[in-house]
Amino acid sequence: MQIYDAKFLKSSAKVSQCPKNDLPEYAFIGRSNVGKSSLINMITNNKNLAKTSGTPGKTQLINHFIIDNNWYIVDLPGYGFAKISKTIRAKWEVMIINYLTQRKSLICTFVLIDIRLKPQSIDLEFLEWLAEKDIAFIIVFTKSDKLKKAQLLKNITDYRDALLSFWEELPLSIISSAISKSGKKEILEFIAQTK
Repeated sequence: MQIYDAKFLKSSAKVSQCPKNDLPEYAFIGRSNVGKSSLINMITNNKNLAKTSGTPGKTQLINHFIIDNNWYIVDLPGYGFAKISKTIRAKWEVMIINYLTQRKSLICTFVLIDIRLKPQSIDLEFLEWLAEKDIAFIIVFTKSDKLKKAQLLKNITDYRDALLSFWEELPLSIISSAISKSGKKEILEFIAQTK
């Protein structure tokens, strides 16, 4: 699948403010600074679509991007170590939980995980929560270009071992890099088959 047209549609502070039509939606979420905006820009061939920043916590609303006028990419706020107040973080959590549990047009959530790091409890807990709520998701390991092949394979094995400690079957995962564009084909193929 090719993307020919991708543009920002709107930002919403609540689920009730999200676009009213029922086009298929694919959400992207991950810890702060995981490379979410870079990945969205890579798969849409538009380096200015999602705003990239060196400051964690830049995405603070539910951002809808309309793709080829027939589906959405939804950029959700990152979770984790953004330097924000507890009050704002609590609001984000409510907004994200409400979106993920209430949005009927959500087809799948791509959960981005920085493959350079050892398995983080915050990521594992979030994946477990999605499974408990029966929310479809795919793991996207980001920043794979930053590792040598042997280290990349070791880190993926570590993640799989961590997941298998409380999962009977491994969730689907994609290895990606916004620099080398790896993972783009797999993400777009999945979307093409499910929207």
